[in-house]
Amino acid sequence: MNDLGRLLRNRDFAFYWVGVVVSQLGTRATQAACLYHVYALSGSISITGLVGLAQGLGVIVLSPLGGVWADRLDRRRLLQASQAFSLLGALALAVLTFAGEVRVWHILASVLLITAAATFDKPARIALLPALVSRDQLPEAVALVNPSRELAVLVGPALGGVLIAVGGPGWVYLFDVATYAVLVVLLFFVRTAPLPGRPVEAPFFTELREGARYVTSRPLLVQLIALDVALSLFGAYRVVLPALATDVFHVGPTGYGILAAAPSAGALLATWTVFRIVKRGRRQGMIAVATTMSYGVVVVLFGQAPVIWLALLLALALGWCDAVATTIRQSAVQLDTPDHLRGRVSSLYQVASNGGPSLGQVVLGALASALGPAGGLAVGGLVTFAFSASFLVRPNAVTSYDGARREAARAPG
Repeated sequence: MNDLGRLLRNRDFAFYWVGVVVSQLGTRATQAACLYHVYALSGSISITGLVGLAQGLGVIVLSPLGGVWADRLDRRRLLQASQAFSLLGALALAVLTFAGEVRVWHILASVLLITAAATFDKPARIALLPALVSRDQLPEAVALVNPSRELAVLVGPALGGVLIAVGGPGWVYLFDVATYAVLVVLLFFVRTAPLPGRPVEAPFFTELREGARYVTSRPLLVQLIALDVALSLFGAYRVVLPALATDVFHVGPTGYGILAAAPSAGALLATWTVFRIVKRGRRQGMIAVATTMSYGVVVVLFGQAPVIWLALLLALALGWCDAVATTIRQSAVQLDTPDHLRGRVSSLYQVASNGGPSLGQVVLGALASALGPAGGLAVGGLVTFAFSASFLVRPNAVTSYDGARREAARAPG
């Protein structure tokens, strides 16, 4: 707890942390609202999955470019600019909704534009952390930012459901506009420490290739990305939540918001466990594999839940497993990467961590349309379990990963 208190007494980290959580609050509310809005307009799970396709296209195409810019530009200013662009996208969607002119393609276009901005946002946001805390605090900072961000993911969808029930999706999009503005303003008051000098700036695509070569040369990074893809591509359960809430449990938009928020409640319950694991734990790679396998099992059970209260309990378990595995992966990636490559490596990792769930909505949407929500989740969960279990067959960099602090001592410069 002393380490946590020391982090929160760091004024610049505290401003950054509060801004990220508030911004994520609006972002997650809007993501949940977009899924519900598209399903309400179309009545189709497969069309609802196109929201994920729009997100995935933005992430996969633009993330590597965002990483290069995060290593070239002032990361704080880049984060402000991307947040301002997302603000405009949410504002346009709010205006169209209040005017009664919104169509499915408007929502998809807005999602694509906001995701495009986020591909520049996330590498800058992640790469900014080492300028706010010391290297020995970095694992704890990651462990705090990830679960605390889940507070936004917990409250955001629930609040989105309430706002939809009270006034419609337009109020969710307007709320999102306000939360983007909060982070833009707070970043004006954040001071960043100078980081070690980077090599002489090379041509843009040379730097892009340099980041890709570094990732492919590090077995730990490649295998962590593969583990992330398995979980996110086949375990993207969120695409079926509108159908479950509307057609299976009959709980309406407020119930949908609670169901969408429950995994984040599970992630928050995992906060103390996660903090202790990255601070003192060993065999972290094995823990990441075990929790990913567990995630796959819970996805299968979630699809079979006959009543809403059981689905909520299983959603809590989904969030707990995801929080533990995600924090270990992200902490390992940060500590295995030198600072002058951090933006590019973070952006390439983002292709898996953000692009996977987005495209996973398309995959699981198609499976759920063909097999029903329960069948789609069963197939996705079994694939996730089988792939992560394959890491136990032979020695590899993930299962031998033995704790962030020890790995940091071995990490390249």
